[in-house]
Amino acid sequence: MKRIAILGSTGSVGTQTLDVIAAFPDRYSAHSLTANTQVDLLQRQISQFHPRTVAAADGDSADRLARGSGPPSVHAGVEGLIEAVTHPDVDMVISALPGSAGLVPTLKAIEAGKTIGLANKEILVMAGEIVMESARRNGVDILPVDSEHCAVHQCLAGQDPDRIERVILTASGGPFRNSDPAALERMSSKDALNHPTWNMGRKVTIDSATLMNKGFEVIEAHWLFDLPVSKIDVVIHPQSIIHSMVEMVDGSLLAQLGPTDMRIPIQYALSYPERLETPWPRFDITRNWSLTLDPPDEDMFPCLGLAYEASRRGATAPAVLSTADEMAVEAFLQHRIGFTDIPGIIADAMDRHAAAPDRPDRQDRPDRPEPVTLESIVAADRWTRAYCAKKLIAG
Repeated sequence: MKRIAILGSTGSVGTQTLDVIAAFPDRYSAHSLTANTQVDLLQRQISQFHPRTVAAADGDSADRLARGSGPPSVHAGVEGLIEAVTHPDVDMVISALPGSAGLVPTLKAIEAGKTIGLANKEILVMAGEIVMESARRNGVDILPVDSEHCAVHQCLAGQDPDRIERVILTASGGPFRNSDPAALERMSSKDALNHPTWNMGRKVTIDSATLMNKGFEVIEAHWLFDLPVSKIDVVIHPQSIIHSMVEMVDGSLLAQLGPTDMRIPIQYALSYPERLETPWPRFDITRNWSLTLDPPDEDMFPCLGLAYEASRRGATAPAVLSTADEMAVEAFLQHRIGFTDIPGIIADAMDRHAAAPDRPDRQDRPDRPEPVTLESIVAADRWTRAYCAKKLIAG
């Protein structure tokens, strides 16, 4: 029995992870569940899966849980999340909290020796060097849960890393792939949340519409597979059947195909290195499929280029990219800015942060080439939140 802790059990990946756990009750149990504000859903999950530990984002939510007929252990805040994922009985942590919220709990889980199923791209975007070094130091496996990196992980099995020519990440193109560029200014959050192929959380769905999600995946692949960003390309594949590809030096292309069902990569991570017979719908290869692959339009979707630029700058620039995107997406979902304002806010934050002479995380100055630390990343995150908040208020 593998005992699972889920950071973000009420989100899209969290609920689908519980689907997998429910499908294999003799193999997996939900030991720890955590949520932000969806306490009612968390209470229903408690009733069904009987976890030993739960954690909520704030004390009021934790008090509501403690008054129910829930588990013996209820915790609150960041310390509560850490308690949930570092419990001695936990074998594996599914890290699915969006944004920067999952960074510290995931690092603590790694330090506690827990296997990580990583669904939160921002963790490696913000702190890839620190996270991967900690995983190596503690002998911890980090298994990708998202479909693209799960596909690459499978394609690379048994391959010589020195014989990899490039990794090719596929992107659906989002709901605005065929839109007139001028029409993007008028697109609402409802339009952007109408993803053509995948059912995901709100934040990642908006990131998919801007292609920032794919930019995050480029940076994530750089750290997961120890490849330079110059060897990671993106193609638009609206059918979302090919989940990603690897090109070898001899010109061979290895690809992983399958249905658009997140439970498949989640199950892969939970069962790795085993493969279990899946109860999920199968991909029908005999249908008359039309598969297209096109280059991304970075003029129309500049967020992808911003991610490459942040990776080239290195140091704390990816952390600024991630936090500025989080702030801009939230403002868009609240109808405070337009869709096409998102990349401008991110680019401005990146440039202002690079030029700020007195910022507290000045770790990447040429005259002071200190290594990036968790403290510098947290400081960059704090600086970006303050700057973007002021920028958004000023309009």
